[in-house]
Amino acid sequence: MRQLQSIFREKKPIIGMVHLRPLPGSPMYDPASMDMTKILEIAVDEAKKLQDAGVDGVQVENMWDIPYNRPEDIGYETAAALAVGIYEVGKHVSIPVGAECHMNGAECAMASAAAAGARWIRVFEWCNAFISQSGFVNGAGGRVSRMRDRLKAGHILALCDVNVKHGSHYIIHDRSVKEQAMDIEAQGGDAVIVTGFDTGMPPTVDKVLECKAAIGIPVLLGSGLAEENITELLSAADGAIVGSTFKAQGKWQNPVDYYRTKAFMDRVVKLRDTL
Repeated sequence: MRQLQSIFREKKPIIGMVHLRPLPGSPMYDPASMDMTKILEIAVDEAKKLQDAGVDGVQVENMWDIPYNRPEDIGYETAAALAVGIYEVGKHVSIPVGAECHMNGAECAMASAAAAGARWIRVFEWCNAFISQSGFVNGAGGRVSRMRDRLKAGHILALCDVNVKHGSHYIIHDRSVKEQAMDIEAQGGDAVIVTGFDTGMPPTVDKVLECKAAIGIPVLLGSGLAEENITELLSAADGAIVGSTFKAQGKWQNPVDYYRTKAFMDRVVKLRDTL
């Protein structure tokens, strides 16, 4: 069985974000000012800073490919560039590496992860559906599970958001967050990710605990973990994916800040000792 412990030895692992700059095919990609060589240099530099500051893993994603395509419109060029980014980061760090492709490009992420040696993918909508910033997004779990099997990539975990940020879930308003988390577990997800309304916004502790009480797979934080809420939120969750907090001035668009990250991870280490 795929388990989080097969990737991370640490209690309550913290995953830092490597936000690849605009990739080929995206509107902001400009090879004259930042070609793939430069994109990879930045990605490796930020991944090494995160590792040196003490994070337990890094997740590579195409965050700058704004505006995001629907899953069915994600091109081969995105999959190729994402795989190269994952592979290059993985060559230069010793901590585990994961993958994500916006918007809910779970198949793209799985293909890239299998090719580049990543250990997990983040999936915004494993089951059910929501209206995202890019339009209607359907559950990808059935397709991705079969792709994982075809690729002989059973070791790659699917970390799955529940009631994910970046959109509206009114179309399944009759199912609570707890019930959606139960759906993810029943449909083969390996962990549930709980987020706030948008990037950098934390979920409530009640939301985290409600999911943990209902399912037997890990519950991770997917947004908003910061200095002011670390004790409360991380005590409730099984780990976290952290982006904005590790960036200069706490903004995801800025470069990784080693000193912010180191100070945060020092607090995580102390907190782990008390739990």
